[in-house]
Amino acid sequence: MARQPVVHILASPNGRALYIGVTTDLGRRLEEHRLGRSQHTARYNITKLVYTEEHETAPAAIEREKQLKHWRREKKLP
Repeated sequence: MARQPVVHILASPNGRALYIGVTTDLGRRLEEHRLGRSQHTARYNITKLVYTEEHETAPAAIEREKQLKHWRREKKLP
């Protein structure tokens, strides 16, 4: 059974650096970020999950990810 795509936003401890992505396995992806397997998240210590949003399809999640990436920083943080 396929999992639902999830758009997620991660932040560094001080909230200055952000990462927005899409995955179907959020637990695995968060572990990858925590272990530094993504250069961007490792470089800026981006490991704090600040937002998630489930979608019915991968194209819908990708479209939403693109929208969020164009938002101003203030709108991305809770």
